[in-house]
Amino acid sequence: MPQTRRLLEPDFADDLARARKGDDDAFARLVTPLRGALHAHCYRMLGSVHDADDALQDALVRAWLGLSGYQGRGSLRSWLFTVATRTCLDLVAARGRRALPIDLGPAAEAPAAGVQPRTDVAWLEPYPDVVYERRETVELAFVAALQHLPGNQRAALLLFEVLGFAAAEIAAMMETTAGSVNSAIARARRTLAEKVPPRHQQPTLRRIGDERVREIVTAFATALEDGDAPALVALLTDDVTWSMPPLPAWYRGLPTVRDFAESMPLSTCGSWRNLAAAANAQPAIASYLRRTPDGPHEAWALNVLTLHGDRIAEITSFIDPKIFARFGLPPSL
Repeated sequence: MPQTRRLLEPDFADDLARARKGDDDAFARLVTPLRGALHAHCYRMLGSVHDADDALQDALVRAWLGLSGYQGRGSLRSWLFTVATRTCLDLVAARGRRALPIDLGPAAEAPAAGVQPRTDVAWLEPYPDVVYERRETVELAFVAALQHLPGNQRAALLLFEVLGFAAAEIAAMMETTAGSVNSAIARARRTLAEKVPPRHQQPTLRRIGDERVREIVTAFATALEDGDAPALVALLTDDVTWSMPPLPAWYRGLPTVRDFAESMPLSTCGSWRNLAAAANAQPAIASYLRRTPDGPHEAWALNVLTLHGDRIAEITSFIDPKIFARFGLPPSL
């Protein structure tokens, strides 16, 4: 429902008055319809679900404490996104940007055993799949590219192109001028043109259809569980990449990726079991690893797949069992 209509409704006015008097239930009713969009905005700004949680919580506390500053003349949506954006900009300044292995250096020329995780890097995190109108704006490539922008450019671009605010509104939100906002958006667009693939995943997924996507996911999971290198290779594009944050090494091209798969996940790691999942509005596979003959299959990595046509062009394996709970996945099988 348009925010301008809600401002005229008795329930909205009543909840606003109650919230200003300290009624936290009334405040919750005001913000709940926008909570999902606010969280997605914080994730795009910060590249981390954990940071987005922190930012949204902090922003809502700020909004609650500063509710007297909202006079009801503009939309509540605009005011809440102002608070959330400023909170995120504070975190960007304090924590820096998130990265993927491809941001750190060139692809490895051959599989390397014993590669150690980089604990000094703030890694990009996957985002649980959500019902969201602009699904392409949480795709992995887009969020990764955003991390290359300075905070002010990132905020201006997202507020303008994703959330639909006018330059004058954004200027007020960011306490700057409309000219500065337009300049920041122009610079951000130039950077993203170099970083974001020309094709979004959403048209590809719609074109090949849900059934074919399920077939690809099932085939990938089966090849991994069976240790079947030819079956795995048949699913990949010639220029496929495979990265595994927090490991810094990553691989590009079918021969190198095939060598990596044959020498590591398909042969030496242990026994795999997999569950279909979804992340960043893309197909994903949750992989569980059993290292001993009698042990359980334990959460190991969430593999986010990027498709070109009906082949896998990118595999990003987030090796972090802690993220499984966020996706509603069990810790073991």
